[in-house]
Amino acid sequence: MSQDKTIKSALISVYYKDQLEPIIRKLHALNVTLYSTGGTQTFIENLGIPVVAVDSVTSYPEIFGGRVKTLHPAIFGGILNRRDNPGDQKEKETHAIPDIDLVIVDLYPFEETVASGATHQDIIEKIDIGGISLIRAAAKNYNDVIIVSSRHDYSELQSLLDTKNGKSTLEDRALFAAKAFATSSHYDTAIFNYFNQTAGLPRFKQSLQQGQTLRYGENPHQKGVFYGDLNAMFDKLNGKELSYNNLLDVDAAVNLISDFNDTPTFAILKHNNACGVASRPTIAAAYRDALAGDPVSAFGGILIANRSIDMETATEVNKLFCEVVIAPAYEADALELLKSKPNRIILVQKPVKLGATTFRTLLNGVIEQDKDLKTESTTDLSVVTQTAPTAQETEDLLFANKLVKHTKSNTIVLAKNGQLLASGTGQTSRVDALKQAIGKALSFGFDLKGSVMASDAFFPFPDCVELAHKAGITAVIQPGGSIKDKDSIEYCNTNGVSMVFTGTRHFKH
Repeated sequence: MSQDKTIKSALISVYYKDQLEPIIRKLHALNVTLYSTGGTQTFIENLGIPVVAVDSVTSYPEIFGGRVKTLHPAIFGGILNRRDNPGDQKEKETHAIPDIDLVIVDLYPFEETVASGATHQDIIEKIDIGGISLIRAAAKNYNDVIIVSSRHDYSELQSLLDTKNGKSTLEDRALFAAKAFATSSHYDTAIFNYFNQTAGLPRFKQSLQQGQTLRYGENPHQKGVFYGDLNAMFDKLNGKELSYNNLLDVDAAVNLISDFNDTPTFAILKHNNACGVASRPTIAAAYRDALAGDPVSAFGGILIANRSIDMETATEVNKLFCEVVIAPAYEADALELLKSKPNRIILVQKPVKLGATTFRTLLNGVIEQDKDLKTESTTDLSVVTQTAPTAQETEDLLFANKLVKHTKSNTIVLAKNGQLLASGTGQTSRVDALKQAIGKALSFGFDLKGSVMASDAFFPFPDCVELAHKAGITAVIQPGGSIKDKDSIEYCNTNGVSMVFTGTRHFKH
């Protein structure tokens, strides 16, 4: 028996009716019998196209304010009966159940309703019952039925109708079924996650409906896919497609710059770590001083600004080979200059609220945690030394502490006058991180006298404050909490170094 099927009847019941008219007209032209309910039925009738009301098939009206419409054996029997099963066909004839060969149905906008800030009762009313049941039934019987579960699949259905005149192959139907189960599982995940905000069940459920195949993963021999909607976050104005490694760096850049709002700030990142950051009165000055922090590592880096990029800034940026430039806006002439490098990726960052949790695969499961959204202010600082930091030192301490939060542990950050001088990143020893930072700062000609030091975790010994003091560093910020805190405090008191505790560790692995 041929696995090709011809559509002779269709059930259409949708929330969103845009782009539906051409499909209805094509189905009518193919002499397909249409069944519908409620608003969709009215929509079809207004097109002047005959439609059979579902309640005339079920001999039962819609009840409970439309909560029950299609939940009836006459409808589900028409979808689920197996056309090649003699027993099913005999029962179908006995109960006068009409075949339904095509189901076009979408779901109430549950996620959109939650996002709108609607009341709990309004949200509950947007939990679809009939639609989700129709989707699962039609997808289960894909051997005989086509299921279109989203308006995003209308164009694919339209193409099938136009090119095959209402016929479909088993492969066509299986593809629509797979999309339908993706729709239903995503919908149920959204509902569960809404309820679990209160229930707090230890369950991990995530669903992302969009995916983008990348050129490769972290290395050319690895496959890579990004799941999510990049277009919701960025307008891409120029350049090649973002790679796996680009995306990691862009994520790190976006998270870092989110902690800098008050002053024009420019950051340059490489391998997820900042190699240059500066806050200045203008974005051009911020870029120049960010670049000065490490002009070597900046080559091929990711650049991000928290202010519009003007021509002065673009002129300087254009001298550097960089993979990606991100900003909230670009002046017209600046954009044209930056676009002169065809492969340079230029992104406009949109004001999108990001999630408050992070997760990653680990061993044979997934580990999840709250995102580190703590950003210290002056009220979080506890002066633990006899000497208190000056106003400028306090400002630099808070600046450096923001950078520590976004740098791979173990890390030490050195800063002065709103500029990253150097950092020691991803070291197994905090002493090694400090030595790396000092050596790097000196190699680029920075004078560390009067600079400050930030650490992502406490000092178990006084060796770090001693090394810092001897290098010219005059103020230190760290979480505190070591049983030997007093040793570091005593060294600072003896040598006139100020130190503050925040009480918050900022490990990043």
